[in-house]
Amino acid sequence: MSLILFACLLDLTFGDPVYRLHPVRLIGDLSALIERQFFARGWNERWGGIAHGLLVISAVFAVWLGIRAGAAWIHPQLALLWDLYLAYSLLCLRDLLEQGRRVLRNLDDLPAARNQLTQLVGRDTAPLQRDGIVRATIESLAENLTDAVLTPLWALCLFGLPGLLAVKVISTLDSMIGYQNQRYQDFGWAAARSDDFIHWLPARLSVLVIATAAALLRLHPLLALRTAWRDHALLPSPNSAGAKPLVRRIAGAFTRSRVAQRASGQ
Repeated sequence: MSLILFACLLDLTFGDPVYRLHPVRLIGDLSALIERQFFARGWNERWGGIAHGLLVISAVFAVWLGIRAGAAWIHPQLALLWDLYLAYSLLCLRDLLEQGRRVLRNLDDLPAARNQLTQLVGRDTAPLQRDGIVRATIESLAENLTDAVLTPLWALCLFGLPGLLAVKVISTLDSMIGYQNQRYQDFGWAAARSDDFIHWLPARLSVLVIATAAALLRLHPLLALRTAWRDHALLPSPNSAGAKPLVRRIAGAFTRSRVAQRASGQ
């Protein structure tokens, strides 16, 4: 419990550290290295993707346990600090909100807002006007509510640091190879299905989180629940019952309200 508390406090205080040797970047580098070796040998079928994922996860756990054992040999407290460093590095509660705020703070300067938005979305932001920027920002935050916040916290609380490591590895693999294109149609199948699995419960809990937040802010919790129930099948993902269709509707209502305010001179 102390690990969870201190990791969350560090993240909320300092944000996600940005540097070349960040654990997630190293996991991505390891995945790319193994992928190149597999493709060079023609191991690009589904079984190759499964083996790739198992090898990456095994290597990450081996490094974690190896460094932890060495740290504990020097001093037991060093092993605890190593675990805390990893937990802090793999949570990103504050940075997600900060990135959204940076976009919305620049709404009066559309080029600056579009530039900030590129930190959240992969689409071309050049054609977006004010309402489109707001929608894209809120939709991106909604998508990441599950991927970057609820699932890592759920895994850390239920399974400790091993659970957090596992879900971050799976999420990283999905972001790198979990695509339905010619290269990754088969090789990325395991990564994409594993990602669907780990987010299944947190995606559904996200609806309750949003409804609870709406109740605490005296907004419209029943609207949140009704929207999730009605629109959950609009997307092909098995986890589309979660936040994305819900917040997409809320974002549309928000932008329509802002347009109405500007039209009335408020």
